[in-house]
Amino acid sequence: MYHELNLSEIAFKLNYSSVAYLSNQFKKVTGMTPTQFKKGAIQNRKSLDDV
Repeated sequence: MYHELNLSEIAFKLNYSSVAYLSNQFKKVTGMTPTQFKKGAIQNRKSLDDV
């Protein structure tokens, strides 16, 4: 969500065997792909000025 790590780095840190496996598991749990989640999170975030 914060662009600190790409999906490959996240998969590695979480000990997933592949990015595809992480993506499939993520979609099963959340109902959306990591890319969809990332886009939605950016659109729904409020800036600090709006808080």
